[in-house]
Amino acid sequence: MPDRGGGPSGPRIRVGRPSRRVRTLLMTLGVLAVLGMAFTMFAGFWTDWLWYRSVNYSSVFTTTLWTKIGLFFVFGVLMALAVGFNIWLAHRLRPPLSAMSMEQQNLDRYRMGIAPYKKWLLFGITALVGLIAGASASGQWRTWLMWVNGVPFGQKDPQFKLDVSFYAFDLPWYRFLLGFGFAAAIVSVIAAALTHYLYGGLRVTSPGARATAAATGHLSVLIGVFVALKAVAYWLDRYGLAVKSSDFRATDNWTGLRYVDANAYLPAKTILFCIAVICALLFFATIWRRTWQLPVIGFGLMVLSAILIGGLYPAIVQKFQVQPNEQAKEAPYVEKNLEATRQAYGIDGTKVTDYSGTSKTADKSTLRDDVSSTASIRIMDPNIVSPTFQQLQQIRNYYAFPDNLDVDRYAKDGKDQDTVIGLRELNLAGIPKKNWINNHFRYTHGYGVVAAEGTSADAQGRPNFTESDLPSEGDLGTYEQRVYYGEKTTTYSIVGGPQKEIDYSDDNGEKTTSYKGDSGVNLSNPVNRAAYAVAFGEPQILYSGAIGDGSRILYNRTPKERVEAVAPWLTIDGDAYPAVVNHRIQWIVDAYTTTNGYPYSSRTTLGDTTADSLTATNDNRAVVAQQNQVNYIRNSVKATVDAYTGEVKLYQWDTKDPVLKTWMKAFPDTVEPKSDISKELMDHLRYPQDLFKVQRELLTRYHVKDATTFLSGSEVWQVPDDPTNRSGSAVPPYYLSMKMPDQKAQAFSLTTTLTPNGRDNLSAFIAVDAEAGTSDYGKIRILKLPTNTTVNGPKQVQSQFNSQEDIAESIRLLRGGDSEVEYGNLLTVPLDGGLLYVEPVYVRGGGLKYPLLRKVLVTYGGQTAFENTLDEALNKVFGADGPTTEPPDEGDTTPPPTSDNPTVQQALEDAQKAFDAGQEALKKNDWEAYGKAQKDLEDALRKAEDAQSEASRTGGAGGGESKPGDKPSGSPSGSPSPKPSS
Repeated sequence: MPDRGGGPSGPRIRVGRPSRRVRTLLMTLGVLAVLGMAFTMFAGFWTDWLWYRSVNYSSVFTTTLWTKIGLFFVFGVLMALAVGFNIWLAHRLRPPLSAMSMEQQNLDRYRMGIAPYKKWLLFGITALVGLIAGASASGQWRTWLMWVNGVPFGQKDPQFKLDVSFYAFDLPWYRFLLGFGFAAAIVSVIAAALTHYLYGGLRVTSPGARATAAATGHLSVLIGVFVALKAVAYWLDRYGLAVKSSDFRATDNWTGLRYVDANAYLPAKTILFCIAVICALLFFATIWRRTWQLPVIGFGLMVLSAILIGGLYPAIVQKFQVQPNEQAKEAPYVEKNLEATRQAYGIDGTKVTDYSGTSKTADKSTLRDDVSSTASIRIMDPNIVSPTFQQLQQIRNYYAFPDNLDVDRYAKDGKDQDTVIGLRELNLAGIPKKNWINNHFRYTHGYGVVAAEGTSADAQGRPNFTESDLPSEGDLGTYEQRVYYGEKTTTYSIVGGPQKEIDYSDDNGEKTTSYKGDSGVNLSNPVNRAAYAVAFGEPQILYSGAIGDGSRILYNRTPKERVEAVAPWLTIDGDAYPAVVNHRIQWIVDAYTTTNGYPYSSRTTLGDTTADSLTATNDNRAVVAQQNQVNYIRNSVKATVDAYTGEVKLYQWDTKDPVLKTWMKAFPDTVEPKSDISKELMDHLRYPQDLFKVQRELLTRYHVKDATTFLSGSEVWQVPDDPTNRSGSAVPPYYLSMKMPDQKAQAFSLTTTLTPNGRDNLSAFIAVDAEAGTSDYGKIRILKLPTNTTVNGPKQVQSQFNSQEDIAESIRLLRGGDSEVEYGNLLTVPLDGGLLYVEPVYVRGGGLKYPLLRKVLVTYGGQTAFENTLDEALNKVFGADGPTTEPPDEGDTTPPPTSDNPTVQQALEDAQKAFDAGQEALKKNDWEAYGKAQKDLEDALRKAEDAQSEASRTGGAGGGESKPGDKPSGSPSGSPSPKPSS
């Protein structure tokens, strides 16, 4: 044999076969590797099954699994059969003899090389394409379930008069089938062409015909199938125009037909459908004609028609018919979009009322008593006071509160009051010693609810707690206080076994407990332990002696995770909130059904519209469905998660929603009827923030009902940036018990403000009734401000606060030393035709690590007050206080007009010294010295006020006529002990 190595011959080294021991070892390692991979896949499947069974939602797991498996096999087999059949047919249609050209001689080598493996090669190719197609199809399980279980909407689109369910449920499935058909046709054409080329049916450089008659007929049929599918695509595109997105002036996500669609694209698609059908028939005719001439001409005509009819003609119509008279041409289609969008987002019942923005009453002092009946103004900002809860109620380092607390309603003395609430959850970062046993066996749960009145603070600016201490005690009565499931509980725990858990600590030491619930998965089975050891990458689970009889593993412990897992067809709200219901802590989770196929309704990206200043600055506040584009949304499900047992319950909330009904058909017995919601739970349900944020974004444009105004863009609003922080993000909506002008009593509401596009003055105030179980629940009211006058918006009000000299000086002194000033939520309340703005101001002073309420900013009708308490500020704004009734303002730091009065000057100097002494005491945590400094400060301020009053009365130096409410303005600010807040 000649040497084919290209080099000189030389001695050859023979490599012997491995020894039997080596072969056995390699075989054993290979088997172990395969078994390891198999068990790893089994562990993932098995642990998922065990978890769904533990929460009593195994039907969700099985329905989803079998749907995915069915789609995988059906479409995988169809793709494999289509490709395999065409490869086999191309091989069978090969010519008997090949011309002896250089091209064919080179191909002979490949033919000879694969000849012994033809069957295996065919099987491998078809299996590969089948696996890819099956995997892709299994991801369409939602599309399949919605198509097969679709429920009619009972509403028809205005163009084709088809039920909305066709676009929401049917059209997506038809498009998937069409896409699968295109993929199968293209892959089959490629596979058949390569096979024909390999076996001489197609020639590139050989003399004579380029293709045999058999190859021509075969490939023509396949291309004809592709063109026929294109005809179907053109036909479906006609209906797709009703849900097609397009940029349309100020509306970036416009959906539905416009003038050019109805009068150019729609007839063009019909014509192209007819041309494609004729072209497909010409390709099929090559079976008999054996020539490419007519099909190629037909295909070229189709391509040319697509360019001219489908592209150029609509552009001409848009340029020469629409643009010269756009409003007249587009108005009928805009009206359809307006109606559909308002229906799809549930804003069609919005009530718009003109509102003057200026008070109707000349004597403002008569309005003072109306404030309390109009709103329960919340001065405890749940987004500010979490560190205060943490410092005063954490008790142990291994407990923590969420960054943003929640607002709920609880009855006290027979009257509902707004309450700021948070759970003392487990914080593993604060445990004394971290190791596997402590992290997962001993420190397993949080303990208790902490709640405070939303409308008041104590004498030191701290929350007035209605539920506090450890164990928690207060107005909420007795309830199961252990929190095994919460927003901060992101790791697994193993409970109920031989290892005792730390329950809580008191003066008598640590108390231990053992989990008594039936939540989680039992680890007594060695197979379960092995599966979780693999799934969690933690081998100690397999052999640890801390696991024994009764041990259960808890995981997927955040409320959002649990609801998402048991209802993967729902979109979950970004903020779950806790409530004490029937002696148990329940997490309440709002969930949405959505679709992207509501005809004529404009689309919105949920991640963008639900983002605000809270989501920008706090990781704890999640953004719902970041990239999920929808054009229909309903808060159709209210879910609860028990903080002790982890039990998940889904309640049907929107009984008319066809999307929810469709999913309830697909997953029967997973959603409980609305009638099963207890009264105790109903009292704590509320209108969800994320839905309201989506609706307010749409209402910036869709508050108008006539096409002319919409097209002019003169009434476009925007969500203002939050003026209380520097995130540059949208102001969040606020929960507040208040009364709108057409309401007779206060209602728990969700409120927000809107400004004109590109301007800072106020254009509208929006409130939605958030009180579940009432007839007005979900009713959106808009107070529309006049466009011919200017009413200050949130940013302007904040600037007004900061620009007043006396307030600015007070805030400067509040920031003295190491203190930081934090602005709370800027609340807006409609009152007597005007707008009352209230903003609490907090200070983190000296050595204090948590904010305390120090001042309250109030403005109404051009009058502004910056006082220690809400009552004082309201009294000053409305002129309802007398000259001697107002206590000394420890935070007012404007330079005194009577500074030349020696007595006043000396008193203010003493006050400044006392204030500085207090700041130094705070830095050293010397509370005794701090208390003494506060007393000295009060005495000095009182002396200053008395001296000022005496000077004014006697007309002394620097004196003048005393006015009601006047008080010395030279007192130092920042005292961490303000007067009692209301």
